This record gives sequence, C-alpha cells and structure tokens, in this order.
Amino acid sequence: MMIGLPKTTEFNKRIPKQKFYENINVTPALRRIFIDQIKVVYWRNKIAPSTVNLEAGQNVTEIEVFEVKLNSVPLDVSVLRQMDKEIPYHIVFLLEYEGKYQAWTAYKEKAGSGNNTFKVDTYYHTDWLPENELSLKLDGLNMDAVYENYVRQIAGDALKSTAAGEPESLKESIERDKRQQALQKQIDALQKKIRREKQLNRQMEMNKELKRLKKELADL
Repeated sequence: MMIGLPKTTEFNKRIPKQKFYENINVTPALRRIFIDQIKVVYWRNKIAPSTVNLEAGQNVTEIEVFEVKLNSVPLDVSVLRQMDKEIPYHIVFLLEYEGKYQAWTAYKEKAGSGNNTFKVDTYYHTDWLPENELSLKLDGLNMDAVYENYVRQIAGDALKSTAAGEPESLKESIERDKRQQALQKQIDALQKKIRREKQLNRQMEMNKELKRLKKELADL
C-alpha cells in the first residue's frame, strides 16, 4: 500500500457503500451524494496493538485506513463525516480520483465516557498527489502518538507549532488553527468593507481594528 504499512495491518475488505447511508437518519440529499460521488470503498488497513508493535493509547484504540474511489471531485465532506460517525474508530481516508490520491482525516474524540460515539471536528487533507508521492509515516510509540502524527502530517503547515515555538497538544493545535481561520475571515471581510467605505473617519476606525486583528493573527 502507498503509505508503507506492514503486511500485518492489511485488511483489504470491500465495504458496500450503502452500509453508510442505509441508516434511517441519513437525509435523501446525503444518500444521493454517496450514490453519485463514491465508486467503491475498501477497508485497506487496521492499525492496532494486535497488528503492529505498538502500545494501546488512552484515546485511540485502532486506526482504520479506508481507500475511497471517487466518481467526481471535489468530494462533499459530509460523506466522510457520515463514515466517521458510523465507525467507532479513528480513520485515515485515502481518496482516489483518476490515479491521484489525497489523504484526509478529522480530529475525532470520544463524545462521552463508556460509549462508542465520537465528536468529529475539523477535517484536514493533503494535496492531490501521484500514488508514489503520497507518504505518511507510522510514527510513535503508542496509538495516541501515531494518530496525532498522522493528523499533523496530513494537515501540514496548518498545524505547525506556535509562533513562540511552544509545545502544545493536538487539541490545542486544532483550536489555534480554528481561531486563525476565523480571524482570517474577519480580516478579509473588514478589508472589503474598508474598500467600500467613503467616509475617512470610518475608514480610520476600521483600519485600527484591522491592525488589531492582524496582530492577533500574527501572535497565534
């Protein structure tokens, strides 16, 4: 497999795509996206202490690798979110379209103690790459660390360390990235307002606010 996992992890089982949308709660619109956009789903690998020499994690028990062959791009992310909801483990998705691949994963954490429900947060993905150029390293001593490293590898620059270079947890990195994205949206919207504003005093007020937002973004 392209991401260089040991043979012991190989599963290679085809999953009928209707398994993900036969749930009564799936909307007709989402069902239609599954039918139109997805060609076939393979469960390629199972990464777990039983298949690789890794210690169990506190939060991550298994990581599944799903290859999803597409009929069209871009894929509606609600499809991946539905798969993540149906599978009570952490998932790395390898999307394939016309011979190119993208790796996707979401920050996913248990929604409560003692159950198998997960809260699925932000999705990250690589660029579209030829199969031989998509590389993900199995890195870490336990399942939690391996999962964190997969998320960081797939997210790339989006989850790089803080401006101050201080260590932070994966959850802290995700929250910081979300804050950066929100600030960037505010900055873009404010810049458009400034360009349309005719009154000089209003322009000056908005420029002051723009400078503050830009500083806050730079400091994150």
